[in-house]
Amino acid sequence: MATTAPHQPLAERLRPRTLGEVIGQQQLLGEGMALRLAFESGQPHSCILWGPPGVGKTTIARLMADAFDAQFITISAVLGGVKDIREAVEQAQAVRDGLEQRRTIVFVDEVHRFNKSQQDAFLPHVESGLFTFIGATTENPSFEVNSALLSRAAVYVLQPLGEDDLRQLVTRAQGIGAVPAIEKAAEDRLIAYADGDARRLLNTLETLAVAAGREKLEQVSDAWLLRVLGERMRRYDKGGEQFYDTISALHKSVRGSDPDAALYWFVRMLDGGADPRYMARRFIRMAAEDIGLADPRALRLALDAAEVYERLGSPEGELALAECVVYLAVAPKSNAVYKAFNEAKAFVKKDGSRPVPMHLRNAPTKLMKDLDYGKGYRYAHDEAGGFAAGENYLPDGMGAAQFYRPVERGLEIRIADKLRELKKLNNQNN
Repeated sequence: MATTAPHQPLAERLRPRTLGEVIGQQQLLGEGMALRLAFESGQPHSCILWGPPGVGKTTIARLMADAFDAQFITISAVLGGVKDIREAVEQAQAVRDGLEQRRTIVFVDEVHRFNKSQQDAFLPHVESGLFTFIGATTENPSFEVNSALLSRAAVYVLQPLGEDDLRQLVTRAQGIGAVPAIEKAAEDRLIAYADGDARRLLNTLETLAVAAGREKLEQVSDAWLLRVLGERMRRYDKGGEQFYDTISALHKSVRGSDPDAALYWFVRMLDGGADPRYMARRFIRMAAEDIGLADPRALRLALDAAEVYERLGSPEGELALAECVVYLAVAPKSNAVYKAFNEAKAFVKKDGSRPVPMHLRNAPTKLMKDLDYGKGYRYAHDEAGGFAAGENYLPDGMGAAQFYRPVERGLEIRIADKLRELKKLNNQNN
């Protein structure tokens, strides 16, 4: 472990200097695991380290450089550009062609921030072996990293640190005298607060240590921690991978008719800083896609909840959204309209532009009437039961279509009965 230098940030002072000091990621670094074998092979290879913030991506890249006695060049995709890539190439060439003939590892932090042309700039040098490329990303590389670069790099998935891992970090920080004693309840809160992010935990510990030093506290209590910590940090990037994973879990919980899970994910998103207006829009979509005509009230309720939130704002308006998500979860489910709409779109896309039958055309002028526009049209309200049995409303020559197939749930049970009755009448009159 690093020697203690008070002027350095705590995260840097505790940064592992050997593979054995790394906390967590044993699914990659344990005996016989993929990354451990890569370290032991003596042959570095290009890779993408994919995982949430504060789980050791930069640390692993640095340790890889140390293990292979390689020059380590860091590029931030947030601040850097092609100029930085060009300079890295020159540095790599210099150490390769110099007396020591050392390898180079180029580490690109937040590689997903580089555009396609910037990512492409690495390709010829990775292929030639001038340097080993290591990219770190919090976003799904399938979407954010060019396929050409992705095909030349192994992808390693890093996980959030577990509770035991984070407690080890607290112990290490106390071991170098960086933080005072912490009572169990306060430590539990800190672990939950860190949410698997080692950097967040260490930065918070450092802040608390300074505050505790000013007040000459010998132990951090839970009550004091709550007072100092204030509003909890948001737990995910509102535009990042975790955000979309969470909304996916919420949508699937509603679709799966689990109101408790739906409420949990809804509150998780609010706690993470999601815009309640965004949530309201998603509820409207869920009502249309997953409930549909099995319970048409769901769509109206979703619209009402959105309007209530607009009038009340947070936090009062969030209760209306909570009521909505519970209703959506317990409502009967049908995606029959959703499927019918998509089937109709697919049919129309591949089919020709069939003319509207003459009897279905409107005839607002004498010329149109003379041309037989609307001739033979049967006005349904004048027919028995308000239904023109046997009438055809599809283009001439087009076979019978059945895009909409009601499910045997909720109101669609009655709709299905009605459609069967109308189909019977049509058959009797054809």
